[in-house]
Amino acid sequence: MTPTPEDLAGAVLTIALVALKNNWRRLNALAGKAECGAAVKGNAYGLGIAPVAKSLWEAGCRSFFVARPKEGEELRGLLPEATIYILDGLFAGQAEFYAKLALCPALISIEEAREWAAFGRVYGRKLPCAIHVDTGINRLGFSMPEFEALLADNFTMAGLNVTLLMSHLACADEPSHPLNLRQRAAFAAVRAKLPEVAASLANSSGIFLGGGFVHDLVRPGIALYGGNPTPNVANPMHAVAILEGAVMQLREVAAGDTVGYGATWKATRPTRIAVLGAGYKDGVPRALSSREPGGPAQVFINGRRCPVIGRISMDMMGIDITCLPEDEVKRGTRAELIGRHIGIDEAASWAGTISYELLTRLGSRYARLYTGLESDGRA
Repeated sequence: MTPTPEDLAGAVLTIALVALKNNWRRLNALAGKAECGAAVKGNAYGLGIAPVAKSLWEAGCRSFFVARPKEGEELRGLLPEATIYILDGLFAGQAEFYAKLALCPALISIEEAREWAAFGRVYGRKLPCAIHVDTGINRLGFSMPEFEALLADNFTMAGLNVTLLMSHLACADEPSHPLNLRQRAAFAAVRAKLPEVAASLANSSGIFLGGGFVHDLVRPGIALYGGNPTPNVANPMHAVAILEGAVMQLREVAAGDTVGYGATWKATRPTRIAVLGAGYKDGVPRALSSREPGGPAQVFINGRRCPVIGRISMDMMGIDITCLPEDEVKRGTRAELIGRHIGIDEAASWAGTISYELLTRLGSRYARLYTGLESDGRA
């Protein structure tokens, strides 16, 4: 019998594309009359640009956001008809590359705007672009004085086909943070300068801040992939990424024995442990290592949560399965590290990080399975 990829890998990552589509449809409904786009930068947050982008297109998404022009090139090859925005702006001297692939730069400076307008005149037409104005996050984007200067530069503005005004919220995942209202007010002033242009302010969490933040186009990212856009409230999104490690060996550990490198975890009682074939090479953060008997980091196996014990190593990790009946776990049994029972935000908090980083750092050695592909009918 020919082994399957999951037979030969210690860890298995399943990407549930039906859940991805359902997440987009939920966000699209919440956006009301606004268009719902999708951020697919970073290889679709580590989950694979090709199956993710195609699934979002099948669900009805038509506007996509990536960070780099090379990402735009790959996405254009997958979705010839999509609107593709490059969030990192216009790379110096690369206007022709953008134009040939119909990539829309989110312009972030007067220098970029002048380069794009000048190239459009040579190219023979005004090329579409977004204008990204910084309203308080102090990363990329025109400052308000720079935006005013751009509007006053009639020659440059005459050479631009501005299809979107955008800004980015700094604290959308904290609904009561005062910066949200300040940014909304600042963005309203931006919109008043170009009222005929579509506007976009809301990211994943911004969609849940209410109608005053939604405008004409929303740009969800982490919520599409199962991250919680409403911290401190039950996650309204479905889990998309399910990471599991297979049991390689079961062991009995006596009270006083230690587990793993550095002997950082010591058994306080006779303990049954399972060694999983998943480690930091597979994207399991070493920060999930535990010195304490009860975690805090846990996995889900055979209907129960079991604590991680000892240090996470490159290829494996230990868990305490003493609470499970002896015949329930055997070699080859899978334990969920993130997924439907161990939320990605919860796992990230145990590791002292965020769901974005946990997703984008998932390794490449595990078996990667996509369910819900239209071509194979799996759900």
